[in-house]
Amino acid sequence: MTNERAISNASRLVLGLLVLMTGSIADAAEITPLMSKDLPDIPGKEVFMMTVEKAPGVTEPIYQFFSTLHMRNYAHGFMYVLEGSMKMQVGNGKEVTLTKGQTWYEGPYDVHSMARNVSTTEPVKFIVFFVKDKRPPGQ
Repeated sequence: MTNERAISNASRLVLGLLVLMTGSIADAAEITPLMSKDLPDIPGKEVFMMTVEKAPGVTEPIYQFFSTLHMRNYAHGFMYVLEGSMKMQVGNGKEVTLTKGQTWYEGPYDVHSMARNVSTTEPVKFIVFFVKDKRPPGQ
């Protein structure tokens, strides 16, 4: 599969899940898939990268999508903040405020309990990098 086709398939998956979760794409974050690549040295694993941009002050189910994606696909998720700041939390752990240039990690079994844009005036933009199973278990 070509990289462009893989990204297109990943885009359809992302948008489909967003519609199911939020009822409309207009209510969701702006997600731009960047890359999907098999990892031949690690059979059954692939990398998926995307950017996410969210409006000021927004907390919504889009963040549930990330938990679903990384847990269902036994994914390790890495995030890097490009612009703005956001609060993140896993489970009942400590809330963390991330700003431009800071990173975040979620393991395959972490439950992403909260993420929101801290600013009421500026968007937040970040890049997400998943190392995940090529297909969810059972498929």
